[in-house]
Amino acid sequence: MKILVTGAAGFIAGYLIEELLRHGHEVVGIDNYSKYGHVEKSYDKHPGYSFAEGDVKDLALMKRLIGECDQVVAGAAMIGGISYFHEFAYDLLAENERIVAATFDAAIWAFKNRRLKKINVMSSSMVFESTNVYPTPEGEQLKCPPPLSTYGFQKLSCEYFARGAFEQYKLPYTIIRPFNCVGTGERRALCDTEISSGNIKLAMSHVVPDLAQKVLKGQDPLHILGDGSQIRHYTYGGDLAEGIRLCIESEKAVNDDFNLSTPVSTTVIELAEVIWKKINGKKPFRYVSDTPFRYDVRKRVPDVTKAKRVLGYEAGTSLSAALDEIIPWIKKQVETGGI
Repeated sequence: MKILVTGAAGFIAGYLIEELLRHGHEVVGIDNYSKYGHVEKSYDKHPGYSFAEGDVKDLALMKRLIGECDQVVAGAAMIGGISYFHEFAYDLLAENERIVAATFDAAIWAFKNRRLKKINVMSSSMVFESTNVYPTPEGEQLKCPPPLSTYGFQKLSCEYFARGAFEQYKLPYTIIRPFNCVGTGERRALCDTEISSGNIKLAMSHVVPDLAQKVLKGQDPLHILGDGSQIRHYTYGGDLAEGIRLCIESEKAVNDDFNLSTPVSTTVIELAEVIWKKINGKKPFRYVSDTPFRYDVRKRVPDVTKAKRVLGYEAGTSLSAALDEIIPWIKKQVETGGI
């Protein structure tokens, strides 16, 4: 199968493209390098991979690329950590709407006139931002109040694009919701601004690289956002890539939506202590709480039974094992100024 991946230079896409190539698929990537700048990937010279540098909003380019593919993974978007939601509240809505509209315009055209069979939409756990149902099942996004953040609201909009394109044009879709992806590859974005966190300035992006680099830089006590009781499901990027591949390949996934996540809940304070011990050994763990951001969701607990039942998918990598890979990578990035 030939698959177009938009946002190919991104974090999750790095894991996904490796997974697709390893399972014999041909992959076409497109990215404009707007987030990290030019990055080299391990698969750049793989015979099954080709890349086009360009903007997903370029409809002529997208038609040319997507017209040669069987499926597309709509992953391109402005995306970042919790501070990003506040700093780019308008752009996250407006720019991502332009990106998703152009992607669907090209996909509808390719479905009607070329060989495209399905679009796979990368949504987000943030569509459940306002729920009070835990664990949160697929379908709850249609029942709970809409997300409060513009990012979450726009991701919900992506899901409506998928349903609308099927309703009007019969374009098949699969909606994919990753939960709290962790792994290597999260660098400092070009648009990131530094924020003070205790005695250290960093670009507040995602919790694992933020905590790890503060501990690596010797911060003691460790500064965390809020009281640390926030619950997340930290899912290894390689596991997510497997789940996305299954969504692409499985006929059972057509016109359906799936939460992709580890079933294991972890509080921020538990995560911080694990990272602390892996770096500092038996040194006593100390922390202080900083004022949290407005859109710091208190609880995010997915129901993962549907993905297991329909796709046979389970995320099996423990947080501890993932951190054993991630922390050395972050250490190297700190030393070279990449994060």
